Amino acid sequence: MESQNLDQENQLELESIIGFNGHISSGLISHPDREHLIYPLGCTVIIESVQKRKQHFLQGHTNNVSCVAVSKSGKYLASGQVTYMGFKADIVLWDYIKKEACAKLTLHKVKVEALAFSPSERYLVSLGGQDDGSVVLWDVAKREAICGSPVAALSSGHALTIAFSNNSDDIFVTGGNATLRVWELDLPNRKLRPTECQMGQLKRVVTCLAVAEDDSCFYCGTSTGDILKMNTKTKLLNSYGPQKDRFSLGVTALTLLKTGEFLVGSGDGKLSLCKGPNFKAIKSVQLQGSVSSISLRGQGHQFFVGTAQSQLYRFTYPEFKEELIFTCHSEAINDIVFPFGTSELFATCSKNDIRVWHNTSQKELLRITVPNMTCLAIEFMRDGKSIISAWNDGKIRAFTPESGRLMYTIENAHSMGVTAIAPTNDCKRIISGGGEGQMRVWEVGKDRCRLVESMKEHKSAVTCIKVKSNNRECLTASSDGTCIIWDIVRFVRKQMILANTLFRCVSYHPEEFQFITSGTDRKIGYWEVFDGSAIRELDGSMSGAINAMDISNDGAHFVTGGDDRLLKVWDYSEGDVTHVGIGHSSSISQLKICPFSKCIISVSTDGAILRWKYPHPI
Repeated sequence: MESQNLDQENQLELESIIGFNGHISSGLISHPDREHLIYPLGCTVIIESVQKRKQHFLQGHTNNVSCVAVSKSGKYLASGQVTYMGFKADIVLWDYIKKEACAKLTLHKVKVEALAFSPSERYLVSLGGQDDGSVVLWDVAKREAICGSPVAALSSGHALTIAFSNNSDDIFVTGGNATLRVWELDLPNRKLRPTECQMGQLKRVVTCLAVAEDDSCFYCGTSTGDILKMNTKTKLLNSYGPQKDRFSLGVTALTLLKTGEFLVGSGDGKLSLCKGPNFKAIKSVQLQGSVSSISLRGQGHQFFVGTAQSQLYRFTYPEFKEELIFTCHSEAINDIVFPFGTSELFATCSKNDIRVWHNTSQKELLRITVPNMTCLAIEFMRDGKSIISAWNDGKIRAFTPESGRLMYTIENAHSMGVTAIAPTNDCKRIISGGGEGQMRVWEVGKDRCRLVESMKEHKSAVTCIKVKSNNRECLTASSDGTCIIWDIVRFVRKQMILANTLFRCVSYHPEEFQFITSGTDRKIGYWEVFDGSAIRELDGSMSGAINAMDISNDGAHFVTGGDDRLLKVWDYSEGDVTHVGIGHSSSISQLKICPFSKCIISVSTDGAILRWKYPHPI
């Protein structure tokens, strides 16, 4: 029962998304209505109200969005995507008021690199990626291509960025590697006529463009870290700078202010306010991650800045101080957990950090950073006094949930990284699993932990641990194709089940007489706890492994997610899918039903956190 066959009634309601693809150049746009921000995440374009944080999702792409553009009045949006070698990449034209797609424009191969609307909104110009190498002009009203042309004279050249003139529908500029051209539209002959710009001895890769308000000149940010001023009429280099102190790691974003000053974002995460003609920085602020977008709100009294580390900042022009308004993970999220008995907060973990979020406002409340390490699993202790975490350097670290202070570290807990972790319900012990397949039981003291026992039965990484409510038994899944029920009083194996799969997830039914498993064979298995015998097997997915599952508190339903990017809600006793959630753009890595069964939170390998309305409230 795949998503295509499901009607609207069976679709899960997506309530909110925490996520922003900060790697897309100029991906963050302040809409001309001054009320909304537009930004991409995976296959979705998000329209978010600045004041109320209410989100609207534009879904129509089959793969990740690679560029976004908004027309001058804000009536239209356009977004381009990437696809696979040999396939065509779509551009979707959206009606902003109706919040729906009005056309799909398909010509480019593999990737759409950049988009720009003409000032009257009559035309849209699109740039193909390196495998495509063409520039195409589209008629917005007729929703069809007018003409196209190769974007660079040399086969080695490829364009990265595009900008329309501010006053004429007939002129636009493209820049990139070994190419910088001014194009004129010859409509009667349906031709685009390019003129190569002359830069003399300079060799530069143009990364971003800004056109002067009167179109007399345009400015090019380069990967070398300087800015070129080009004359639009003569196509000659006018000047360039700064000659000394260039922008470190290249100019990655460039915007012209009404005052004649420039906002320059660079690869080292600096945002600078610069004055011409030598582009010297008067003020600069250090941000987290390479600056990828600068978008003015209205006339530029306020502006928004997005970075590659998925941080979103608001600035006011006179103060020039950053205010972090939005943040999210920029790497794959490995785990998500709720504290015992509350749906208010949840925690996620990824490369470098653990973050605690407020569920309804989506605000980040706490960030615990361990540089250059990856956190693979987290859990709240039931008494709420600590967050325990499993790391790829083989250590278990415990932090306080309020301040994020490190309480204790268990050094060398496992030799090939700690891959799974679970505390007992009385908070006295921690059970950990490692990449080498060992299971270890630790006794928690005030400020340190003691190893009680080590159990070696699994031959490969332990992927999931669940502890029984009486603290006498636990269940482990491993990628060696076994699930083991352990006696954690006598530290012996009670039962073992074998399957031709790499087990990814396992869950006790709340009544604890059965458990369910899943993994790379896409099957969902039901098993008896008493003797480990198989009860039934369901087909969980048409394509790709199932990486995550969770059972509701009443045991009537469970939820699964995996490489097919679909979230599925199942009836436990019938074994049928009741609802499907479509919204993730990459593999779902983990999910949880909140303790009060109000929502489901799912996380994925592209760093997105999605909150869904739970369809069977208790």
